[in-house]
Amino acid sequence: MDYLKTVVPSQLLAERGSNLVVINPGSANIRVGLAKQDSPFSIPHCIARRSNQLPKLNVQDQLLNSQVTTAQHMEREKAYDVIASLLKIPFLDEEVANNSIPRKMGRVDGYNPQNPRKDGAFTWTDTHAKDLDSSVPQESSSDKSVIAESLAQNEGTESKEPTLAERKFREVIFGEEALRISPTEPYSLRRLIRRGHLNISQHYPMQQVLEDLHALWDWILLEKLHIPHQERSLYSAILVVPETFDNREIKEILSILLRDLRFSSAVVHQEGLAAVFGNGLSTACVVNLGAQVSSVICIEDGVALPNTEKTLPFGGEDISRCLLWTQRHHQTWPQIRTDILTKPIDLLMLNRLKESYCEIKEGELDAIAVVHSYEDAMPAGSHKTRLTALNVPPMGLFYPTLLIPDLYPPPPRSWFHDYEDMLEETWHIEFPRRSDMPDGLYPGNNVGLQMWDNYPFVSMKPKKEEKVGLAEAITSSILSTGRIDLQRKLFCSIQLIGGVALTGGLIPAVEERVLHTIPSNEAIHTVEVLQSRTNPTFVSWKGGAILGVLDFGRDAWVHREDWIRNGIHIGSGRKYKDSYFLQAQAMCYINS
Repeated sequence: MDYLKTVVPSQLLAERGSNLVVINPGSANIRVGLAKQDSPFSIPHCIARRSNQLPKLNVQDQLLNSQVTTAQHMEREKAYDVIASLLKIPFLDEEVANNSIPRKMGRVDGYNPQNPRKDGAFTWTDTHAKDLDSSVPQESSSDKSVIAESLAQNEGTESKEPTLAERKFREVIFGEEALRISPTEPYSLRRLIRRGHLNISQHYPMQQVLEDLHALWDWILLEKLHIPHQERSLYSAILVVPETFDNREIKEILSILLRDLRFSSAVVHQEGLAAVFGNGLSTACVVNLGAQVSSVICIEDGVALPNTEKTLPFGGEDISRCLLWTQRHHQTWPQIRTDILTKPIDLLMLNRLKESYCEIKEGELDAIAVVHSYEDAMPAGSHKTRLTALNVPPMGLFYPTLLIPDLYPPPPRSWFHDYEDMLEETWHIEFPRRSDMPDGLYPGNNVGLQMWDNYPFVSMKPKKEEKVGLAEAITSSILSTGRIDLQRKLFCSIQLIGGVALTGGLIPAVEERVLHTIPSNEAIHTVEVLQSRTNPTFVSWKGGAILGVLDFGRDAWVHREDWIRNGIHIGSGRKYKDSYFLQAQAMCYINS
């Protein structure tokens, strides 16, 4: 304790964080890094595998709704006009005669100080294998050295450049490179998480999702953190999971960390809880604005309150799609083929435009921007245009009918049933018994199946999504605590995290909208959003690092040997800590 009173925080992170890997998976990106790092690597959470059957890029995402219905279109136009009246801009179809009304415009370059403008074009990924291609994560560093030596010996003897027909495709491509693959290339693009859940469907089986997850994470550990397989046992993992994850999903990922990636131990922390620690707080209403899902949860004295959780099925990517719709409606978008479903590189471009130009402020907000067109394997074309109504798309957070998110099928409801029944009844697969697996993980082995019977799991079903705007979700979450003293504290301790939290003007907009949403019979008159001490994009990752470094007892950590031999059982002393019942870690140090 005396040591903790005198040690410098940066020194503590450097000393105890050198062998802790913090992993924060999300729908669009995964943030990974050593706890001692100031910031993590942020990598698109997707993988592309070469396909012999497909002549061109196939995006393996099964949509339930990709077309806007007439009713949805009418609701969207109505929401636009409501927003327009609030922002004091013309309605959607209102024709303004030139020079009849003075135009109140933002900066002509649309510069957002929090998100510097980026006009550079993306380039297509080179899908052909190179001499030292490291796209296969299973090869060790010793294998690479052998390959390098053999190539060096053959250098000079085979100097002839291979023809196009002779060039070999890369078998696996990870991260942003996977999103920049040309539609003409024979690859299958897979996003591992969709709308806050593992992207399991009839067309993307669970086993395939988990194999891709293992391959991507293994590549990150090898290529970004430079941790070879033979040294994994020297490291422990801190898994910071989104509120949307269910127990089944957390257990599967925990198995990948301990069984496949071979970490010596691991602990699970909830994203909202970690965010509070990342900003040095103990009580707050955490609003996580992600790429595909937004969530709200209240934390009191370092403990998450499960009845306050709200999940909203929209995020930053939906704002980007709304930006495209808005520009097309106003005929400011160039005459180019922009299709974010079949060309993921177009979504990268739209996300960049949104981050650079969109903000919430009154008055007409236009900007001169460079839009790029990506046609097949041709170099990107540049189109300079004036984008308009740039303050409307982010207001969709408060009026979600403006966004109309594409719907993706969640895992079958039976996938969330009891563990053993899920594998047998849902997928009808016979799993052979393996000696290195815990007894409770395989239905083919009857020994130890009772270990889960008395474990107090939360009901295994997809978590309910709210059909309301952000302000209503925040207000409902805080009021559900039922205590006026706590409610007042939470309304003055709102914390915005996630990439969308960087949107200019969002903080005052949240404060104003939430204040107007509080019922008049509630004795609450103040709403305040706290400024984040850390970049909101990775504050949860940072909080996970702090929790790991300050957790000296490690009572909640699961060790690899225990997991493989026995699984988790009552009375083991190391029960699995699911996303609802995490105990606060190192609370006595939070204000030191």
